Amino acid sequence: MRRFVLSTIALPLAAGLAAAAAPGFVPLFNGKSLDGWEVCNGKASYRVEKGEIVGTTAEGSPNSFLCTKKEYGDFVLEFETKTDPALNSGVQIRSHRYPAETIVQTFDGKQTSPRKQPAGRVYGYQVEIADEKSGASGGIYDEARRGWVHNIASDPVASKAFRDNQWNKYRVEARGDRIRTWINGVPCADLVDSMDLTGFVALQVHAYKGPQTEVRWRNVRIQDLGRHEWRSLTDGRTMKGWTHDGGGDWKVEEGAFHGTSTSSPGYLVSDESFKDVTARLKVKILKGNSGFFLRADPKTRAGYEVEIDSEKRTGGYWEVGGRNWVTGPEDNAVVVKNDWNLITASLRGRRIVFHVNGNKTVDIPEDTQGKIDAGRLAIQVHARMPTDVWFKDIEVLVPAKR
Repeated sequence: MRRFVLSTIALPLAAGLAAAAAPGFVPLFNGKSLDGWEVCNGKASYRVEKGEIVGTTAEGSPNSFLCTKKEYGDFVLEFETKTDPALNSGVQIRSHRYPAETIVQTFDGKQTSPRKQPAGRVYGYQVEIADEKSGASGGIYDEARRGWVHNIASDPVASKAFRDNQWNKYRVEARGDRIRTWINGVPCADLVDSMDLTGFVALQVHAYKGPQTEVRWRNVRIQDLGRHEWRSLTDGRTMKGWTHDGGGDWKVEEGAFHGTSTSSPGYLVSDESFKDVTARLKVKILKGNSGFFLRADPKTRAGYEVEIDSEKRTGGYWEVGGRNWVTGPEDNAVVVKNDWNLITASLRGRRIVFHVNGNKTVDIPEDTQGKIDAGRLAIQVHARMPTDVWFKDIEVLVPAKR
């Protein structure tokens, strides 16, 4: 069988912005007024008192948010907060508002009932502020969408960083698809997720039943580090930038790569080589088995594969030329059958994270057995069984030019 015969092209993606000096911190709150902010959703009140923003609950109100009028992408956000232990709160980052009534389907190991979100509802990443007993402060919750995306309550150290009835200092770093949090200097969440790359910051007063209760913020400041964006590796008309290797029948149809099986497995392999990379694509598999490869070796085909199958295990981690099946779901519960599905894969050093339709299917913080540091992207049509698979919108995450 013919091997990959592409020339070696080393074009690693930058993990952060260019080496140009980043701007310093600027205040998001001037200590005197709420200029630059607007209230979204709910009836909670926000006022300025002694250089602090004070949010006060309102009986019967849903979650309320005080939102920045400006949006941010990559940044370091710092603030201090003191919350009545009876009240749950949070700070939204990279958040948005639904432009129209939207049906949201969450997944937490089993499919849950769809939930209707009204037009204007704030949604997106929320850095949790809760009571000391819960241990959840510093985790990341996807407000009005997927629910918890990194709950730290089981972490024996991070879950104890927050203190009731005192000021707690938060630090939030968002760079590309990685979001990290600290409370009082203690590392808490370390999330890899690319669902939103930009959005506003917002201060939440949670819905609450009982006497008026308050949450306070002060010293709210941000360091703007630019943003990341998706760069396309396909033009939707030709196979430019990709080389056919092995068997399989590949065509460009309806703006997509369409692969059908022959007597031997076939691949389309990127001309570019990547080291640390976050890549995504849309896939529709009508029958058979396929895969999305990262760090693929041009000579041996060894690499990291996101499993794609019409019946099972889609989104799992298969190591070609190594351990074979490593981990992942056994079923296709988060896959929309016979339709387009979004697959995202992030490889940063030995950290491996896969998502299918926004649902995390693999998260290995340190894959100590992985040995491949760089390689090509590739898509596959298998020959072990009749296969019919489509791929489109193949992209990689890169820093935007400032």
